[in-house]
Amino acid sequence: MHTTSTTATPPAHSPSASNTTGRFRKSMSMTALVLFGLAYMVPLAVFSAYGLVAQMTKGHLPTAYLLTLGAMLFTAYSYGRMVQAHPYSGSVYTYTRKAFGACAGFMAGWTLLLDYIFLPLLSYLLIGIYMSEYFPDIHPWVWVLGSIGLVTFLNLIGIESVTRVNWILVVAQLVFIVVFVALSIQTVSGQAHPVSLTSPFYHEGFSASAIMAGAAVLCLSFVGFDAVSTMAEETSDPKRRIPQAIMAVSLSGGLLFLLVSYFAQLVHPDWSSFADPDSAPVEVMRSTGGQLLASAFTATYVAGCFASAMVSQASVSRVLFAMGRDGALPRVFGQLVTKKRVPACAILVVGLVSLTALVISLDTVANMISFGALFAFSAVNLAVVKHYLIDQKLRGTRDALRYGLIPGLGFLSTIWLWTSLSSLSFTIGLCWMGAGLLFLLGLTRAFRVKLPELQMAD
Repeated sequence: MHTTSTTATPPAHSPSASNTTGRFRKSMSMTALVLFGLAYMVPLAVFSAYGLVAQMTKGHLPTAYLLTLGAMLFTAYSYGRMVQAHPYSGSVYTYTRKAFGACAGFMAGWTLLLDYIFLPLLSYLLIGIYMSEYFPDIHPWVWVLGSIGLVTFLNLIGIESVTRVNWILVVAQLVFIVVFVALSIQTVSGQAHPVSLTSPFYHEGFSASAIMAGAAVLCLSFVGFDAVSTMAEETSDPKRRIPQAIMAVSLSGGLLFLLVSYFAQLVHPDWSSFADPDSAPVEVMRSTGGQLLASAFTATYVAGCFASAMVSQASVSRVLFAMGRDGALPRVFGQLVTKKRVPACAILVVGLVSLTALVISLDTVANMISFGALFAFSAVNLAVVKHYLIDQKLRGTRDALRYGLIPGLGFLSTIWLWTSLSSLSFTIGLCWMGAGLLFLLGLTRAFRVKLPELQMAD
């Protein structure tokens, strides 16, 4: 099958074709795409904010995950529809630009960067926190710097190296989940008093508003299914494979989060007894399998964070590449170099920005990511309606369902979750968008000059 790819017609001041490779290598299989998405999401990400959200929802964490999963499946569907329309790198930036114009695309891409470019920081911070618990004599910044250097190196030598490492790290997390569930069943069945199997979903103290607030935070766990869309130009038959991979990643990841949170709640139902919400997962592991399981969890979780850092750096570099290729960012970002055809400049810049992990707090990073993710999800749902029902003028009951009702429900659900975010999320997010608007005003000379248009070629 002939697959459409993209090249940019270089302007007079851009590097010559000999210095710029216009096409990615088609190296991502269906399995590699699913692994990419799962590594991004981190199957053990349920424990990233476990203590915090368990307390927010008053012990109804699995219920909050159910709500979030429902909202994410609508949005995952919308991503698939936009990949079929525009199978290019850039994700939300590309889809919004095609649907609503260059300026709207720029603002969507800029806000998306709040999600993508800071997600590696979350992984590096968690690696530093957990490794310093095991090696207290070594300062966390040593682990952070080492991880940034290794992740940047692996991305520079090609996406194939990231895929190979993902195999090992994702499988390790899945094996740990199997062991954790088995030990949880053993622990619960051995308790003297019978345990209510429905209590993790509903028990005394149920609060709809508290669960909504928790569900908004849990969107952080689902950041990753959308990152698969950034691999469109590195995948053969992307119009078929990318939508399938997006849905597979979001559904399987959500079910894993639901499964693990359910058994964790069964084993340790007293959500109010955690001495420190950040260390709550360790308490759950000790209740389930003692110190040995707690140690195994730490090692596996750190490995998962490393995998997430790898794929998140790869993903955001593709967004920067697409924006640079269009001229929305300096064109040096839109160059592919080396035989592996990687956006080296974008990868290095993300590595440099990741050094912020040395001075920023975990709470601040989490709030930045949540704001950017939900904004991006909302934009994609709207882009589906605009592209298919307005631009393509599709009519009929089936089209109204596929391109109107489903993305409409996705938009409403993400807006609903968005409004449940903390004030800190909005403060950071709106400041970031304000900075982007100022940059856009300068780039377009107060909208008097059009942003350059990308030239597509077969």
